[in-house]
Amino acid sequence: MNIQQMAQSSQVISSPLGSQISVTNVSKIYGAGDFAKEVVRDCSFTLDRGKLTVMIGPSGCGKSTLIRMLAGFERPSSGAITLDGKAVSRPGLDRLVVFQESALFPWMSTYDNIMFGPRARGEDTPEMRAYAEELLHKVGLDGFRKKYPAQLSGGMQRRAELARSMINKPAVMILDEPFRGLDAMTKKLMQEYYSNLYEEFRRTTFFVTTDIDEAIYLADRILIMTNIPTQVRAVINVDLPRPRHVEDITENDDANAIKMRALSLLHEEAMKSFARGSKAAADFVDAYAKRINKE
Repeated sequence: MNIQQMAQSSQVISSPLGSQISVTNVSKIYGAGDFAKEVVRDCSFTLDRGKLTVMIGPSGCGKSTLIRMLAGFERPSSGAITLDGKAVSRPGLDRLVVFQESALFPWMSTYDNIMFGPRARGEDTPEMRAYAEELLHKVGLDGFRKKYPAQLSGGMQRRAELARSMINKPAVMILDEPFRGLDAMTKKLMQEYYSNLYEEFRRTTFFVTTDIDEAIYLADRILIMTNIPTQVRAVINVDLPRPRHVEDITENDDANAIKMRALSLLHEEAMKSFARGSKAAADFVDAYAKRINKE
């Protein structure tokens, strides 16, 4: 069964569009005095309800710091973050983060990992168990429900983590480079899986990546971030029809125009970092130059 058939084979699970998050003039400084380091400076943006917003910027610019503040793990040094008008001051079930590294419990089966949240809340009900089975089907892990994480491939682990996140029905999904480190084919499949899940559930999503092609394929809107201390350099709307297919995106003139604009902005920010001796920026500048020379 291919991905499209899988998405269409089961009934649609209704879910709310999620919430809206507003980030207003947020700054974050670590340390004090001579040891102070400003990571985020006067940063403002909005995660629109039911939309998929992708953030992309130079490595080490402060994207993960913003994620921790959106999740409520850390507080801004100044400025405000609100969820539907209410201040975000601590972690909550309304926001759920999928990190780069696997967070599956190694002693639990795939099914038990997915059911961990509901069970922890005392919601091990027939309805929730049926929901878990539905999500297992949607992420293509029906036959692996009794397997342990060590018995799953990297892509399967990522799918299990997505299902474990979605069963909690968060108002906002926050993903921090969730497909980083996967091989090219597995990464493409995971992008397609997540695109289908998003198009069905339409939950407010904040997706951080360093992959421009991934950003364009998934996003309704892209936030281009500056070098550290980070803030929004530009906002690019991705007005491409859904559902999307990777092959269609690569051959789309509008998508290619978005890509060139994003690359140009990121190149400028990487050059600033390169001037300060950043190895990550030097790698980006080299890769960008090779791409431009090919085109």
